[in-house]
Order: sequence, then C-alpha cells, then structure tokens
Amino acid sequence: MSLLDDLLVRVLRGPLQRLIAEERNRFSYGESENPLYRYQLHGRHERLHIHPTAIVNNALFNVSGGDITIGEYAFFGHEVAVLTGTHDITKFGRERQITFPRSGRDVVIEEGVWVASHALVLGPVHIGKHAVVAAGSLVLEDVAPYTVVAGRPAKMIKKIDHQ
Repeated sequence: MSLLDDLLVRVLRGPLQRLIAEERNRFSYGESENPLYRYQLHGRHERLHIHPTAIVNNALFNVSGGDITIGEYAFFGHEVAVLTGTHDITKFGRERQITFPRSGRDVVIEEGVWVASHALVLGPVHIGKHAVVAAGSLVLEDVAPYTVVAGRPAKMIKKIDHQ
C-alpha cells in the first residue's frame, strides 16, 4: 500500500465506519438487536409514526399506499402485519406488480390498542382507542373504541366496559 493509500485509509476510516453504521441501522428497522423485537418496514420511514410508548415487537409495516400511525401505549403481539398497499387485480404481469395507490390507504391505531399475534390489518382502517384485535384476525374495517374484534374478517365480539 502506498503512503497516499495509507493516508486515505486513516482519514476516511471514521467517516466511512459511521456511514456504514447509519446504513445498517437504516435497514435493520426498529431499535433492538433482538430480532423478536425488531420491526420490518417496506416503504419510506417518514410514513411510519410510532409513539415512543408503543410496543410493536417484530411487526411488518408496509407504507407504500399511505401512512401508519401507532398511538400511545398501543402494543402488538408477534408477527403482526399492518399494510397500506394493494394491487390492481385487473392488471397482469409486471403491470400488476407496479400498479398500486401511493396514498389514501392510511392506518391509524389509537392509544392503548392491543393487536394480538398474527393479526393482519389492511388499510385504509382506523382502530379506536383501547380496542383489542384478537390473535389471527383480519381487520378490513374500522374498529370502534373499547371493542374486541376477532375473526377473518374481524367482527365485533364484545364491548369493553370503561368506567
């Protein structure tokens, strides 16, 4: 290695290592090193809004068709998927793959909502505060506050008393 190469390596090592670390963090999603508590994101990070008190574990978020907002003290079981994207079933081949709405399919999950393991939430949808989505449910419609929904598709099964 030449003297110039050695000098370049020494000068650029710090900034290059920081850049690599930033890129690794950008693609690892979530803050935890434990994969059981690290979410995945498909789309632009600025479209995902998770309150600092929320716990989303290893959820999958797809923000290709809208924003996703997770409120205070909301929490998820494992393997929850929240998707804003959809594709045009009247298209075929490559056109079906790339033809999808870029907005208008927002998902809002309000304060205190519990979305249990393996639930699937498809936007556009609004889940009201302190609602519960049972494990394995498929949420296709809005969920009223203080209700429990279950099933595929999810339907209200009870109201939660909230004195």
